[in-house]
Amino acid sequence: MRSVTYSMSVSLDGYIAGPDGDFNWAAPDEEVFRFWIDEIRQVGVHLLGRRLYETMLYWETADQNPTLDDSDREWTALWKPLPKVVFSTTLSAVQGNARLASGGLAEEIERLRAEPGEGDIAIGGATLAAEAAALGLIDEYRAMVYPVLVGGGIPFFPQRERRVDLELVETRTFSSRVLYLRHRVAR
Repeated sequence: MRSVTYSMSVSLDGYIAGPDGDFNWAAPDEEVFRFWIDEIRQVGVHLLGRRLYETMLYWETADQNPTLDDSDREWTALWKPLPKVVFSTTLSAVQGNARLASGGLAEEIERLRAEPGEGDIAIGGATLAAEAAALGLIDEYRAMVYPVLVGGGIPFFPQRERRVDLELVETRTFSSRVLYLRHRVAR
């Protein structure tokens, strides 16, 4: 069965974006970006909330930029054809290889797990991940922890009164002092 993973950059104090919505502190250096490229190769479908979808729209046309470097071109070549499911109550249409979710999150994940296919079901966006976590649908949490305290904003982890035991699967420290933590939900 396909795993559901939640993977985002996060500040040391637990936020994916600061109080003003800014996340420029999470701009990856080349080493971290190469890691993200390798990770996206393992994804079969990506579930996104509206805000992350709108942020990632840049990559739908980035390959038309003649100044794009090789790593950005490689990311674009992987991201554009990747199937995406967007959860939004305000969007009426989406672009590229994306579709609007036709059902609730649990129903979409159940359907995707039942379909033949390879690769993880990745969830992007804290709001969508919080809903999936509350439903017990996330199999792995993958945090790229940046050495910065932003003092508030959008939390990486949902604020629920629910205990979830995790098993450490992998760690990696990058030369930029960024720390990758991969945990599997203990079942």
